[in-house]
This record gives sequence, structure tokens and C-alpha cells, in this order.
Amino acid sequence: MNILILVLVLLIAIVLALTGLTQAAAWLIERGNAPVGDFTDIDGARIHYVHVPAGSGADLPPLVFIHGASANLKDQMLPLRPLFEGRAEMLFFDRPGHGWSGRGDGNNETQKAQAATIAALMDRLGIRDAIIVGHSFGGSIAAAFALEHPHKTRGLLFLSAATHPWPGGDTSWYYSLSARPVVGRLFAAMVANPVGLMRIAAATTCVFSPNKVPDSYVDEASIKLVLRPRAFRANAIDVEGLYRQVLATAPRYHEIKAATVVISGDEDTVVYEEIHSIGLARDIPGAELVWVHNLGHKPDWVAPDLVLAAVEKLAGTDRDLRAAAQAVEARIANDAYGTDVCVNEKAPI
Repeated sequence: MNILILVLVLLIAIVLALTGLTQAAAWLIERGNAPVGDFTDIDGARIHYVHVPAGSGADLPPLVFIHGASANLKDQMLPLRPLFEGRAEMLFFDRPGHGWSGRGDGNNETQKAQAATIAALMDRLGIRDAIIVGHSFGGSIAAAFALEHPHKTRGLLFLSAATHPWPGGDTSWYYSLSARPVVGRLFAAMVANPVGLMRIAAATTCVFSPNKVPDSYVDEASIKLVLRPRAFRANAIDVEGLYRQVLATAPRYHEIKAATVVISGDEDTVVYEEIHSIGLARDIPGAELVWVHNLGHKPDWVAPDLVLAAVEKLAGTDRDLRAAAQAVEARIANDAYGTDVCVNEKAPI
């Protein structure tokens, strides 16, 4: 009996210690990654956003950027805002439960619900319609947005999107575990943060591979915000539910009427580019697929000039996207970062 009591006490001590360390780490992460925008309440969710008005010489329509899993608004804002400053009105925001945005009352766990939050935020800011730019997981929300809010969709730009069912529908084990009601909360509260902090550099290398991770990317883009318990679990619920969401939504992509460009790298180790990107080009009438050799999962950071050209084309400018892609290919032709250690998991992260 004494041994059982000792074991129980040790277990309680471990739980308290890990929980305390996680809370302290989360506090430090928040202190070092303060909000950079404004807040508004959308149906019970406190949404953090950055709204950049159009300049007097704006020549492009408004742009709405939807970030992917494990990220926040800075992941797209840092590389892309300078390219469009003064040329277009821009909206960057933390998806519900990510970055500094609240999740709300359980009403933001589907692509359709998050699309509705975006539409409401656009209305509040007076953005009638926009070119919607979705990266990775954000691509599935961009597609849902186009289906549910076609009158607000001026155009679609998919960057390394995750939009179609993939073989087996599996995701990383820690997402499936974290999405569970009880065990998931315990895992997020005790284990996700310390393990995540140890693995974040290697994981980031593999997200960018074969391309180089920009200097200070993790710190400048505030990526560690995802390692707070609530954010980690919201992210896990999103990712774990992606397969079910796209299984239901993909058959409707033929209904999308907006002009569409799909940018994908042929060395993406995160998603099945040959399923998602080729699928989008096949399923959305008139969509243009831009295939980039030796590009990984991060065209927003590695090929921002190609993103600019794609937006200009969606806005009506005559741009040769194949030529723009070739310029990127020439620049990254010899990239081989992380190729010796990164496993090609092909499951959205």
C-alpha cells in the first residue's frame, strides 16, 4: 500500500511539475510575442487582425490572407505585406484559436465556420470582396470561403494547399491524441510545450525543406505561440478534422467560379502536392496550376515574387506565371537543406 501511495504521489508531482513548466513557458512565449494588431468580437470569438488600408495609388483589389496550421498572421504578413504595401488593401488575421485569436464557443472548428468568421470580419472592416490567399491548411478554408461566400471572392490563390482527401487520411499522432477530449487536454497541458520547444527547429527545417529556413524565422514569425496549450489543442482539432472536412467539400469544388491560381512545389514534404494542387487545377474550372521545381512547402517565404505575379494576374494584369516560376527555380535550383533528415510524411501539419 505504501508503494502505491508513493507512486501516486510521484505521478501527481510529475503532473503538477509539467503543468507548471508549461504554464511558465506559455507566459514567457506570450510576453515575447505580443499582439501586433487590433481585436474585434465575431460571434463570441475575439479575433486578432491587422488591417492595412489601400494607398492612394492602389492598383490591386483587396487581399485577404489565410495562414496554415501551426501558424499565425505574421507567417504571411512578414514576407508578403511589403510587396503589396500601397498597392492593395490587406487583411491578415489569426484564425480562431491561433495566435492571439480566441476560439469562441466551439463554433470555429470547421472550415465553413472559419470562413463565416472571415466574411464577418470583412464586413466589419468594409471589405466588399477580395482575392483570397490561402496557404496549406488555409487553402481548405479559402475553398470553403469561395463556396459559401462567392460574392465576396474576387479571386483565389492557393499556396501549397491541403484541400483534398489523401491516402488513409492520417495525420501526425500527436494531433490525433491532442484532439481527444480528456487525454488531449492533459497532453497539451503537460507534454506538447516542452517536447515542442525541443523539436521546433527540426520541424521548421522540414517544413521549408529543401529550401533554407530564413534567419530568425521562428522568432520573427512568433511560431512558438502554437505551443501554448489552448492554441496547440485548437490547432490539433483543426488538423485532425481536415480529412473529414475536405472529404465532404472537395466534390463541390467544380461550383467555384472565381479566377484561380494554384502554386505548388514538387518537393513538398508536408502535403500531397500531386493530390491537392493537381486536384484543384482539375476541379476548379479555369484554374491555372504553377508547378515549381525544387520548391518545398513555403512559397510565401521562398517565392514571394511568384505570389506577387499571381495576384497581379488574378487582378487582370497580363503576367507569364511560368516565366516567373522559372526565375524562382533558377534561384533555388541547388537548395538541399534538410533533405538528409526530413522524412516525407505527407500528412498536413
